[in-house]
Amino acid sequence: MGRTDVDRAIEELLEEGETFTSGDLVRRTGRTRQALHRHLTRWEGAGRLVREGRGRATRYLRPAAAGFERGWPTKGLAEDSVWEEVRDWLDARTERTGAADETLHYVLTELVNNAIDHSEAQRVTVAAELVGDRLELTVRDAGIGALESLRGRLGLEDHLHALQELSKGKVTTWPERPTGEGIFFSSKLVARFELIANGLAWVIDNELPDQAICEVEDAPGTEVLCALSLRSETRPEQVFAQYTHDLEFDTTRCVVRLFEHGRRFVSRSEAKRLAAGLEKFRVVILDFRGVDGVGQGFVDELFRVWARAHRDVRLLPRNMNTAVEFMVRRGLPRMDRDG
Repeated sequence: MGRTDVDRAIEELLEEGETFTSGDLVRRTGRTRQALHRHLTRWEGAGRLVREGRGRATRYLRPAAAGFERGWPTKGLAEDSVWEEVRDWLDARTERTGAADETLHYVLTELVNNAIDHSEAQRVTVAAELVGDRLELTVRDAGIGALESLRGRLGLEDHLHALQELSKGKVTTWPERPTGEGIFFSSKLVARFELIANGLAWVIDNELPDQAICEVEDAPGTEVLCALSLRSETRPEQVFAQYTHDLEFDTTRCVVRLFEHGRRFVSRSEAKRLAAGLEKFRVVILDFRGVDGVGQGFVDELFRVWARAHRDVRLLPRNMNTAVEFMVRRGLPRMDRDG
């Protein structure tokens, strides 16, 4: 069997099932894996094949078939049915750890459920692509936008305030539904998380770690992009444990610099905005990473006035530079220096 015959066998396998293994090609051609290796490499080098997976799980497919994308009407949609389709697509292409599987199931179903319940969109679309040992997942709709939904239901001033509240974790756009924990925990479970809605983007890189809010071109609906490692050994419950006690979601990490465009916090009004809603938690980690300085009014309002009015909430400042730490400790000389 010559080169043309092997090429024909590859084409037939792609037409029959969109993907195939080297074992499939061995059975089709009667040649050894070693003899076929150079043909598969030639196809890959020409951009005619994409290889996914490792070892015996390796599969070959056309570049155009490398990704997954499908839309569903939101009316009557069950998020688990979406998960089953994405899982089946992924099963045919690569292996993953049990922890990665649990994380993907949680993140995908929570994001799809949010689109079903809150977006007011007629359809939700899920796209997935394998990039090395990572899965890049996108969930999008053309509804009113997650931040507009939240702003309207909570009576907030603007979309920036809505996103700032969303970053704290315990908010909802539908009081009788669960308390919005899905987006918060999804943002902590993946390597990179990006929510784009109503002209703003909330970007979280958990590998640095760092996060930011930035302005983007306004477009209809909500788009959430996640990247997660398929080799991860971190299970969702290990992440949940950082924010829960006795199975209650009672801890949040509040990134201070998300609450102002600048890098200095000096006013009492800035402190009040930051503290809004934090009374829902028992432990609040205040992350001052990227904050150049704070003023006496900010410190006094947050750590004395607000803390005195909410004695059952523990404020734990973290990642302070020398200037911020000086002001915080100066304002609260009896504060536990170790948090």
